[in-house]
Order: sequence, then C-alpha cells, then structure tokens
Amino acid sequence: MERKVAMDAAEAARHVRFGKLPERVRFEDMTQVVESAPDAGADSAYQDTGAWRTFSCLALDLGL
Repeated sequence: MERKVAMDAAEAARHVRFGKLPERVRFEDMTQVVESAPDAGADSAYQDTGAWRTFSCLALDLGL
C-alpha cells in the first residue's frame, strides 16, 4: 500500500509539472519585419580579378 501511495505522489508531481502543453506561440510573435537598404550591406560590385580564388570544383581540387 505504501508503494502505491508513493507512486501516486510521484504521478501527481509529474502531472503538475508536465500535465499540460505550453501556451501556443502565435505566428506574428515568431516573425519580425525589418526594412532593409537596397544593397542590404552586401558588396554588390563584382570583382573578376579575385574570382578564381573562390571558385571550387572537384577537378580543380584534384589538380586536373
């Protein structure tokens, strides 16, 4: 009988802690709208002189 009471107390504690789902988060609360500049801070000028350094392909990696 004592074991049943202990299990009931543990079960009640679990139910108090985990017995319900958390509050639902609205989609509007998960998103943020921010105005950005036309270039968005990115370097939009293409520089072909340094483009070969960022080029990656398997043939180039193998030295073919």
